[in-house]
Amino acid sequence: MLTIPKLEPADTTVAPLADLRFRKLLSQAQWAALPAAVRKRFTKRLAGGATVVYTGHVVETEISRAGMVLAQLARLIGAPLPTSRDGGVPAVVTVTEDMATGGQIWTRLYARRDRFPQVIQSSKRFAGETGLEEHIGCGIAMSLTLAVEAEALLFRCHKYFLQVGRFKLTLPHWVSPGALTVGHHDLGGGRFAFTLDLTHPWFGTLISQRAVFEETPSHEVPS
Repeated sequence: MLTIPKLEPADTTVAPLADLRFRKLLSQAQWAALPAAVRKRFTKRLAGGATVVYTGHVVETEISRAGMVLAQLARLIGAPLPTSRDGGVPAVVTVTEDMATGGQIWTRLYARRDRFPQVIQSSKRFAGETGLEEHIGCGIAMSLTLAVEAEALLFRCHKYFLQVGRFKLTLPHWVSPGALTVGHHDLGGGRFAFTLDLTHPWFGTLISQRAVFEETPSHEVPS
């Protein structure tokens, strides 16, 4: 007698699509030069309103006198720059899909030894002439370019601008706080370094910060 094997039901589960928005801002060669862990972090698809959390600590923060003046003045538009030189303090980064703009909300929390923690928020939007903008508050924003150097993903400020409604007014160089570079450096084992360097053509290095974070999948929080 012919035995008919029992057929298992087909697996209809659809794997979540990758987020290709950062990938599209780099050439194929640049993307391939990044470590696999970095490519995975920047193609993580978050459902509307979902949040992923990274925990770590600030290794060091160097702020010149001119940098501290700038950081304090920037508190008027939401405190987008670190205001503490404390090192070895806890830090948390959260990335949340922004349902209103189609971008991402990045929130960084830095503990401080003698004060309340500082919270820095910005909104990354996939728009503008470079394909990526970062909005920091009160209409102040910057267009960003992406680059890959020494296996690190670098975000560089292309220009600063003020957005009023649909209009974008480029800020002149004499108003600019300087050249800003933010780096994402993979350290292996689910760890990565976040670096921030702000350099002014007249006053030199204003702010230089390095923090280390750990990727913790169990911290991904649904909306």
